[in-house]
Amino acid sequence: MALRLAIFASGRGSNLLAIYNAVRRHELSGIELVLVLSNNSKSEALAFAFENNISAVHCSQISVGGDALQYEQTLLTILSEHRIDLIALAGYMKKIPKVVITAYEGKVLNLHPSLLPEFGGEGMFGLNVHRAVLHSGQSVSGMTIHFVENDYDAGKIILQERCPVFPEDTPETLSKRVLALEHHGYPKALQIVANQIEQSHSQESNGASR
Repeated sequence: MALRLAIFASGRGSNLLAIYNAVRRHELSGIELVLVLSNNSKSEALAFAFENNISAVHCSQISVGGDALQYEQTLLTILSEHRIDLIALAGYMKKIPKVVITAYEGKVLNLHPSLLPEFGGEGMFGLNVHRAVLHSGQSVSGMTIHFVENDYDAGKIILQERCPVFPEDTPETLSKRVLALEHHGYPKALQIVANQIEQSHSQESNGASR
């Protein structure tokens, strides 16, 4: 049975599109994209999900009246109602509540536009990361897919891909090069995790049958 995937996105959702296409072309097996959730009611990610018959849900602390506990419980309820097995953060600009990370331990992935552990941490997102890379004089950059823990960008690394940094680069040109890696690498990372989960379930089943 395919793992039920939720993608969390705040903006245009280009990585959502890359994952959607990988599933549709059968390049990503054992995963079904069933939910797109955004903290931004006007995000292009939600519009894309709606247009392609994927459940599209807006949820933020503000949308539930500003109560943090209510927000956490609402998130858990949405994930439970959609029977989510796996969560991929794709340009999601809000920190995931601890209760969600605990409930989905080892099943929440995030993408970071640098080679962690370099240039990670709070405030390091988007062009901020690429500016820091260029300022440091690095000759190589890239992207990292990792598991989500309570601290920013601290989870176990699943996959990294690299690209050169050129002397004439700007944050914008480097961003485009890294984004191409993201679109290629995120489906690969999801496949790695899906295979690991399937193997774990198989071992548990074999152990129970003995």
